[in-house]
Amino acid sequence: MPYSYLNGNWSLDPPQISVGDGGFLQGATLVERLRTFGGIVFRLEDHLQRLHRSLEIVGWQAASLCAEVRQASAEFMSRNEPFVAAGDDWNLVWFITPGLTADAAQPTVCLHGHPLPFHNWAAGYHQGVAASLGTTRQVPASCWPAELKCRSRMHYYLADRAAAPAAQAILLDQDGFVGEGSTANVVASYHDRGLVTPRRTKVLPGVSQQVLYELAAAQGIAHLEDDITPDQLAAAEEIFFTSTSICLQPVTQLNNRPVGSGQPGPRYRQLLAAWSARVGVDISGQAQQFAQRRMGCEM
Repeated sequence: MPYSYLNGNWSLDPPQISVGDGGFLQGATLVERLRTFGGIVFRLEDHLQRLHRSLEIVGWQAASLCAEVRQASAEFMSRNEPFVAAGDDWNLVWFITPGLTADAAQPTVCLHGHPLPFHNWAAGYHQGVAASLGTTRQVPASCWPAELKCRSRMHYYLADRAAAPAAQAILLDQDGFVGEGSTANVVASYHDRGLVTPRRTKVLPGVSQQVLYELAAAQGIAHLEDDITPDQLAAAEEIFFTSTSICLQPVTQLNNRPVGSGQPGPRYRQLLAAWSARVGVDISGQAQQFAQRRMGCEM
């Protein structure tokens, strides 16, 4: 078990959270999931900025809590260096809850991580993945703003349960437009429009989605935000999922029908190659290399 951080203390024992904690009782948990490349946490400042905004929304101590998380993050990989295999990379998870009182007077702050479970997605870089549009909707902004990153994800769970076998759910928003995947942002690619993503005001602003925008701009590929109907998504030449752990993967099947040729497309390959070049890691190759890692080594 690697080192984890809980409320100012480092330990090799699993973090223990009280069942009376607001994160357990009410699901009041703010979260950020990061990954490393070459042992360095990727886009740390972007994740801190998003965490800061989430803390502002719920009214907790944004400045001091972000400072605590920043300091602990700087220590995390050095403390766990003995557990890191050569060429491997890790997940790092931050979560903050109000603790035992609703006013978050003594919040729970935890950082933990493990080697990336590449076996969960390594095949997708070459084979593509399946997605399914269902009836479960995203949480409306009248409940909480889309920019609040929290662990209240029952809607994702239900959407994935209702999805086609081996498919990842894509949720619609309250107006029937394409929203988020259950664990990723959704990107449609068209020959004449470039990359099109749902409006950022309606979905969680993905750090990896921003990376994709930057890569697209550098490659001369247009990108824009717009409402996307299910039919428009189905008509895309290519569809991608983008998120922290996977970076970028092609959706080759939507609602049991092929997307484009039904194979990972040229724009996907172009953008994944650009992403690998930016981070200095062969993203797909690394996933293949460590996909056979024993499950016990991840804990």
